[in-house]
Amino acid sequence: MLEQWLGSVNRFVWGPPLLILLVGTGIIFTFRLGLLQVIRLPLALKLVFKAKNEGEGDVTSFGALATALAATIGTGNIVGVATAIKIGGPGALFWMWMAAFFGMATKYAEGLLAVKFRKIDDNGQISGGPMYYIEKGLGIKFKPLAVFFAVSGVLVALFGVGTFPQINAIVSSAQSSLGIPVVVTAGVVTLLTALVTIGGLKSISHVTTKVVPVMAIIYLIASSIVLIVFADQIPHALSLILHGAFNATAAGGGFLGATVMMAIRNGIARGVFSNESGLGSAPIAAAAAKVKWPAEQGLVSMTGTFFDTIIICSLTGLTLIITGVWNGSTDGAEMTQAAFDAAMPYGSIILMFCLILFAFTTILGWNYYGERCMEYLFGVKSILPYRIVFIVLIGLGAFIKLELIWQLSDIVNGLMALPNLVALLGLSGVVVTETRLYLKHMKTHKK
Repeated sequence: MLEQWLGSVNRFVWGPPLLILLVGTGIIFTFRLGLLQVIRLPLALKLVFKAKNEGEGDVTSFGALATALAATIGTGNIVGVATAIKIGGPGALFWMWMAAFFGMATKYAEGLLAVKFRKIDDNGQISGGPMYYIEKGLGIKFKPLAVFFAVSGVLVALFGVGTFPQINAIVSSAQSSLGIPVVVTAGVVTLLTALVTIGGLKSISHVTTKVVPVMAIIYLIASSIVLIVFADQIPHALSLILHGAFNATAAGGGFLGATVMMAIRNGIARGVFSNESGLGSAPIAAAAAKVKWPAEQGLVSMTGTFFDTIIICSLTGLTLIITGVWNGSTDGAEMTQAAFDAAMPYGSIILMFCLILFAFTTILGWNYYGERCMEYLFGVKSILPYRIVFIVLIGLGAFIKLELIWQLSDIVNGLMALPNLVALLGLSGVVVTETRLYLKHMKTHKK
């Protein structure tokens, strides 16, 4: 009954209004900023590695991006993509692409506003994110909306993306691939989480700046091997994706069939779960970057969605489709493991290693997000108790049913997105103005 009730709530939260608001916000920013996610993408990619890091902040611009990527590149890239395609068919991948394309403009706006309206807390650390640009940007009368976001952010960190889906994916993958008992894996991950997160953002950033590039490269190489082995199936896979995006996908094998709405809903929902554009999480990390120009960090933040969905989720989706496992009997991480095993020896072991790194770094990133939301709500004294609760929930999350985890994660994700999207639309004029100032500065600087 609990699962049915959560399913009903999830369908309501992720109904047409929220999907339209999510994609619509990205479309509005895309046109108001003149296709910035296309025209300025080369500059954004250059800034990822060559930002000057001149302004106030706790970590480098790349460190802030690495922390945000650590939180976004997680089970959504492996389990989430598999779930979307299993339920919505190959067409779901197309809608993930669409959500990511417009989501890049949304992520840009989030990163810009995070730096524009950040503050220094009582511990001397930078605090920022939607709760601050809601209160300081829209005005004090909108503080209830900021509080709603912060409460939702804590719920996502403790009961959604930050804990349960990640630890569950780690323990199930370790058990199915290597036969490691759940309790052992859960204990090790919980201990490692405690060792890193107690040190705060600088400790988390120190780990993520080293781990995130390595784990991304390993996954890119492994996925590319699958694509090379099944290269002859790529044209057919692309045909299935485009056809399934606008037409119902018939049942076949272990696939139960999917309507167009199922493809759209699962593609967008899982895409947002993966890249978090519009969710309001990434700007919490972006606020801590050492940058002078808000728009500069906006551009760096925008690349997070590009790396996460346009590249990594696409690789996952294509491996599932070209190997044919999408219409088999497996689901979740086991489906992706089957795709890797079909192309290379020890494919499931390689995927398990990637999944563990993805999920662990997501845990670290979301620990920080929840911490900043707690600090906004209750002050710096609430940070340590929050960290302790977070660590305990990591250990407990390994023993919770997977279906309930995804339902709960989707619900709290949706609740977090609503106030953030309202703020983004309300502050769109600020985003456009700051963008023009930065581009004018860049043009003058070149001369």
